[in-house]
Amino acid sequence: MYYFDSKEEWISMHQEDLWVYNKLILNTRLRHLCGPTGVPVPYSGNYIVRPSINLLGMGRFSRIEWIDKETEHFHPAEFWCEIFVGEHMSVDFYKKKSELVVIGEKKLGDPFYKWKKWYKIDRKVEFPDILNNLKGNYEWINCEFIGDNLIEVHFRRNPDFRYGNNVVIPVWTGEKIEKFKNLTFIKDKDYLRKGFYIDTRDSNPLKSSDSINQE
Repeated sequence: MYYFDSKEEWISMHQEDLWVYNKLILNTRLRHLCGPTGVPVPYSGNYIVRPSINLLGMGRFSRIEWIDKETEHFHPAEFWCEIFVGEHMSVDFYKKKSELVVIGEKKLGDPFYKWKKWYKIDRKVEFPDILNNLKGNYEWINCEFIGDNLIEVHFRRNPDFRYGNNVVIPVWTGEKIEKFKNLTFIKDKDYLRKGFYIDTRDSNPLKSSDSINQE
């Protein structure tokens, strides 16, 4: 259940659970301070603005915007939301139990899509209550949190850790693929990413064309 194809991911969902993939609806039900394009913000300040639905992922078109009051100038498919601070955590839940917990690192000022590193941590995370009454049967559910705040949900696993690796170091457009001891480069193009280095892998098969051994 990694779903590399957005069509496969979409058609796998129960129709009554589609609200989960609408980040505006999800954040509204979580009682986060947010609203759609056209609804003014309650006070001037910086907000995150992003698409309500983005099956392609990678933080496409997400950015921080200063909003004085009105929001009509944003795209109709976007929404604004309060900004959360804290560690960015991605959790794979298997039958509502956290099985994979990873933390993301990025450089200050980099765009939302550009992560410096993801790494596993040993931590148990509570399954979000808001997902307890889903209509579909999903063995694996991936959730993203900033601090203690749930911000995003996927009915799939985290594909970047499918090799049993402990670390993911992305390589972005314009960056050179280099050789590092004990690292393997995985060719996995996605938006502006060429692929990523992993530290180890289990017995999951890799095509020789997909990797460059760095040892």
